[in-house]
Amino acid sequence: MALFNESSIFYIIHAYAEAVFLPETLNLPNEKIEIKKKEVAENCKTQINNLIEEMREKYPESNHQFRVITNCGYLLNEVNQLVNAENIDVLVMGTRGKTNDRNITFGSNTLQVLKQVQCPVLCVPENYTYKTPEKILFPTNYMIPYQKRELKLVDEICSYYNAEVHLLYVSNFGQLSKRQKTNQEFLQKQLDTDSITFHQIEESSKTNIFNETIDEMDIDLLVMVNSRRSYLEHLFTKSTIDKIGLKPKIPFLVLQNLPRT
Repeated sequence: MALFNESSIFYIIHAYAEAVFLPETLNLPNEKIEIKKKEVAENCKTQINNLIEEMREKYPESNHQFRVITNCGYLLNEVNQLVNAENIDVLVMGTRGKTNDRNITFGSNTLQVLKQVQCPVLCVPENYTYKTPEKILFPTNYMIPYQKRELKLVDEICSYYNAEVHLLYVSNFGQLSKRQKTNQEFLQKQLDTDSITFHQIEESSKTNIFNETIDEMDIDLLVMVNSRRSYLEHLFTKSTIDKIGLKPKIPFLVLQNLPRT
């Protein structure tokens, strides 16, 4: 994967079915719906092309390629097709829904993608100002048998930025089991950094602990793993994750410990 200053291909995708099939358009004749589709498609392309021009002006020395995809489909379906067809390395999304509700961190589209897409997802908060990821918080219970492929992106970030990794174990049990120790050692071997710190905090409200730790340690990047039966997967099954309190003000990288087709 080409990262950072290397040449990369950016696929900028917009799925606009929700902008076409509104309650007020459902009873329109087919020809008017087709006109609406064309209007939305042209507007999407114009906005995306303007965004690409802004990026090229900001980074004139880069050799990145930009490919635009606009389809009258639903976001999760379109993203999954693109991820599988192009073997996408990482998906980048914002963490606010179209409601623009100040109390909502993850919009419904973002939550669906986090739960089901088959590649790492980097969620970037609205109005976030870029900061070098020098400190990474990685909460884990050491129960998941991680694979090299899913840790590759974190490993590359560690290597490029010489980042510190803070592994956070939230539990009231002091001793790690043999299985947990094995997974802990594997994690340590896979991350290319000279600075790995192990933390253990007693369990109370886990998400509050994450938020407090981010502030106390001045963390730049939160990393969690989505897998069947993981704590993160449990969070994503809630009707609204925001009621639980996980509202990172920093980029949130979700790794997928799921079979990739």
